[in-house]
Amino acid sequence: MLNTYEQFKKLLDTSRSVLIVFANKNNEDCIAGALALKKYIKKNNKFAEVVSEGFEHPSRLNFLTDLSKIKPSITNLQKMIIKVDISRTKLETISYDVKDSTLSIFLTPKEGFITKNDLRTAQSTYKYDLIITVGVSDLESLGSTFFNNTDLFYRTPIVNFDNHAGNENFGQINFNELTATSNCEIILNVLSKINESLIDQEIATALLTGMIAQTKSFKTQNVTPYTLNLASKLMNLGADRELVVQNLYRTKTIAILKLWGQALTNLQNDNETGLFWTKIIRDDFTKTGAKEEELKDIINELIGNSPEAKAILLLHETKRNSVVGILNTEKDYDAMQLTQKFSPTGSRKQATFTLTDTDIKKAEDLVVGEIKGKMQRSL
Repeated sequence: MLNTYEQFKKLLDTSRSVLIVFANKNNEDCIAGALALKKYIKKNNKFAEVVSEGFEHPSRLNFLTDLSKIKPSITNLQKMIIKVDISRTKLETISYDVKDSTLSIFLTPKEGFITKNDLRTAQSTYKYDLIITVGVSDLESLGSTFFNNTDLFYRTPIVNFDNHAGNENFGQINFNELTATSNCEIILNVLSKINESLIDQEIATALLTGMIAQTKSFKTQNVTPYTLNLASKLMNLGADRELVVQNLYRTKTIAILKLWGQALTNLQNDNETGLFWTKIIRDDFTKTGAKEEELKDIINELIGNSPEAKAILLLHETKRNSVVGILNTEKDYDAMQLTQKFSPTGSRKQATFTLTDTDIKKAEDLVVGEIKGKMQRSL
């Protein structure tokens, strides 16, 4: 009877093409873990691609190999095959034309005729024969990646990496470790047991990136001596810690520093519950020249500089009458539960939600009131 590590190794050995997917396109742990898996699989002489719905490349991760090759959607999943029996009638030419969204294929025989009885159609097998998910609590959270390709996910073996309590264990193999600080920590453990010799400098650096990003440079409460030992192991395997720290924490643009200043100006807190919150309006982006993708830096800075905070909420306007909320919590609180009223996505530690048909002030009153109320009832 094979254990889960041996089962995973067998799947990798017998697969020819692997799809790696993650749901949270802004989660550096998921991004780095997916890229580490891709590199590891390629070293096994297999084909691998990484897909995340609507993915846009975060500039501060540009040092990671193949970041630019992460795709926002699955493409070329299957081929339609048209078979023509030419045993009796040889072909002279083949041509095609596209008009009014219709493809016409022209087959010209050397002599005689080609009839519909000489034609058959077929579909190729799926492009991928193994799927690996990273930080995905359920398949629906993958959005269009799943909903546009449901048959692929139902017919293909899935290996599921996650460290969240809400994971549905939907994979044929599930590496779901609640005590792990990051997905990269789990991936490192698994790859080490399969074949540690394949973990080169690029893979080790990617895994260390995920661990550092997810633990805010090992400052979160769930960091243990075991976590630090794993980080040391990665550096022994060649991980470039200085490169990771330089890119994650020492490359702030003037725009993000200005936006950080605006966030601090608007920062408020409730001493009773330990809830901190701030808001950013559309004009703040215009004035500072910052982009929405850089808001993750704001959250990280707030967490790193607010040790007394039990929960940190960032509200920002995206377009007219639309406000996005991001809530980060420490281990005492569940971000998804605190924001349940607003249909969030994410995990216990970070939940994201969108409010429509409202302005930033109304959203602030509504969301802060809801979260404070739930936190007060749990005291």
